[in-house]
Amino acid sequence: MSVGILLLTHRPLAADLLRIASDILGSRPPNTEALNVINDTPRELLIAESLRISDRLDVGDGVLVLTDLFGATPANIALELCKQRPGIRVVAGVNLPMLLKALNYADLDLETLTDKALKGGRDGVCAGIPER
Repeated sequence: MSVGILLLTHRPLAADLLRIASDILGSRPPNTEALNVINDTPRELLIAESLRISDRLDVGDGVLVLTDLFGATPANIALELCKQRPGIRVVAGVNLPMLLKALNYADLDLETLTDKALKGGRDGVCAGIPER
């Protein structure tokens, strides 16, 4: 079992996050792609490309779409994918800890992976306060 992971963000975040995660993990994770959204790209083209990628990534276990900013174009495109494909889940607010958590647990079912990614993103944000 393997859930596909699509990073769908404003340019160049998706490709950069995937590159950095690949460096940390030692190789590019399988069944993972990045789609950078360029401003002024027609919505229809973004939806069509996102559908093509998600169809390619879905090997029967679904696709988790990680996007950057809820309410912005990439997240809106991701939500449109959910309407058109039943096996797609979306998490907004992607960060490197969220992506690494998702990549390390991609063999889980889609719902559990979605929860793991969300928790990884939240837990990866903290304030370091030095002792005095």
